[in-house]
Amino acid sequence: MKAPAKSRTVWRRDNRTLLGKCRDAYRKPRNPAGPNPMDFKDTIRTIPDHPKPGIMFRDVTTLFGNPRAFRRAVDELVQPYAGTRIDKVAGIEARGFILGGAVAHQLSTGFVPVRKKGKLPFTVLGEDYDLEYGTDRVEIHTDAVSPGDNVIVVDDLIATGGTCVAAITLLERAGANVVGCSFVIDLPDLGGADKIRKLGKQVTTLVRYEGH
Repeated sequence: MKAPAKSRTVWRRDNRTLLGKCRDAYRKPRNPAGPNPMDFKDTIRTIPDHPKPGIMFRDVTTLFGNPRAFRRAVDELVQPYAGTRIDKVAGIEARGFILGGAVAHQLSTGFVPVRKKGKLPFTVLGEDYDLEYGTDRVEIHTDAVSPGDNVIVVDDLIATGGTCVAAITLLERAGANVVGCSFVIDLPDLGGADKIRKLGKQVTTLVRYEGH
C-alpha cells in the first residue's frame, strides 16, 4: 500500500524546518569568548629577571600546553577577520610560527614564515630594523606572497614593535596588503601596538601587562 500523501507532506515540512534551523545556526556569528571569557593571564607563566635583571618574561609556552587556552586564544585571534578575505598568515620567528600556523589553519589560508637573517634557503627579501644596540634583519622568500594578497601578521607578544613594523614593511614591499596584526600579549608601556595602529593597521591583543 502507498503511504498516505499527508505523511509525506508532514515529513517534507519537518525536514525543511530542520534544515532551516541548521542553516541559521551556521550563519549565526560565533562568539569565541563564549559565555565565560578566559583570563589568559592564568595560563601564562611569568619569570622574573629573565633574560636580564628587571625584566619580567611572559612565557606563553604554558598557554600553548593548555589545550583549552590554546584553542581559545587561536579562536580570538581569528575572530576579527571573520568575513574578511585573508590569503596568507605571516608568523614572526619563533613563537609566531606556532600561533600563526594555527591561525592559518583556522582561516584555511597559507602560512608565511618571517625569519631571522640567513635562515631561509631560497632567494629572499630582507628588511633591517633598529635594536637598542645595533640592528637586526627579518626575511621572507621572494615568492612567499603574491601582489594583492591580504595578509595578517601574528606573533606571541608586541613590545616596542620594531620587528613587526619591519615585517609589515617587508610584506608590503613584496606586494601584499597587511590588513592587521594579532598578538596574545601587549606591553602597552613600550608603545608597539600604538606604533602599528599609526600605520593604519588593525591590532588585536588578548592580554595586557603594564611595565616591561
